[in-house]
Amino acid sequence: MRKRVIFNDKALPYLLLLPQVAITLIFFFWPAAQAVYFSTQIQDAFGLRSQFVWFENFGAILSDPNYLSSIRVTVVFSVSVTVLAIAPALLLSVMADKQIRGATTYKTLLIWPYAVAPAIAAVLWLFIFHPSVGLLGRFLVAIGVPWDYALNDAQALLLVVLASAWKQISYNFLFFLAGLQSIPRSVLEAAAIDGASQTRRFWTIVFPLLSPTTFFLLVVNLVYAFFDTFGTIHALTRGGPGTSTTTLIYRVYVDGRDNLNLGTSSAQSVVLMLFVIALTMIQFRYIERRVHY
Repeated sequence: MRKRVIFNDKALPYLLLLPQVAITLIFFFWPAAQAVYFSTQIQDAFGLRSQFVWFENFGAILSDPNYLSSIRVTVVFSVSVTVLAIAPALLLSVMADKQIRGATTYKTLLIWPYAVAPAIAAVLWLFIFHPSVGLLGRFLVAIGVPWDYALNDAQALLLVVLASAWKQISYNFLFFLAGLQSIPRSVLEAAAIDGASQTRRFWTIVFPLLSPTTFFLLVVNLVYAFFDTFGTIHALTRGGPGTSTTTLIYRVYVDGRDNLNLGTSSAQSVVLMLFVIALTMIQFRYIERRVHY
């Protein structure tokens, strides 16, 4: 017999939901509506007056070569961060799931990077790869490698990708480890008795059973790469050299905060929001078909 929760006071469920609904409306829907509104406005240099211009701001950014360059940088950056954050996390979770000595300590240490703020993570990587004070940076210069991410576009992009992916590995590790521990051991033991090697068991049994977790992390990591890497980029390269590490989210900041162009900055945020929504819908439409629940 199943027990059901019955609220005698009909207003109580709504009161319990009210705080979360208020937070969602104030911090999510209201800023989004403001961005849509300001994307159709153009302001004077002092921000005292505004004029309704329909979609002129969208036309301006879509015809701007620098904005189109930011789209290319964002695609490369997001795909790289997602792959480098998911693949090592899966490998580490498989290793941690084994019966190894000190497994509890090993799992705990792997979780620590997730508690580090993006800006702090960027500073840590700066002390490693800075050409003058960084340990590996000075070593690369000493052996003749022309390492200077402040001048080299590819090196700067590589550094922000590594720093952003490192920050997310521990998050992915937690979910993969939970997924691995939920797989029945009897299934793996039966496959081992049938003569399947460890590699074959992983690709034919373990990985397909992890597909819901993998799909979830794919969506989460892409959203993370688009929105939550601003602090890392700002602390490491500030979008430079040139615009080599200026992603879409960072360009929204530059145009709105530095250039004081609220109209085009809002239009960029709307385009970014629509782009991520469309990308998420495509993932649910096509990639989820391969997920086995």
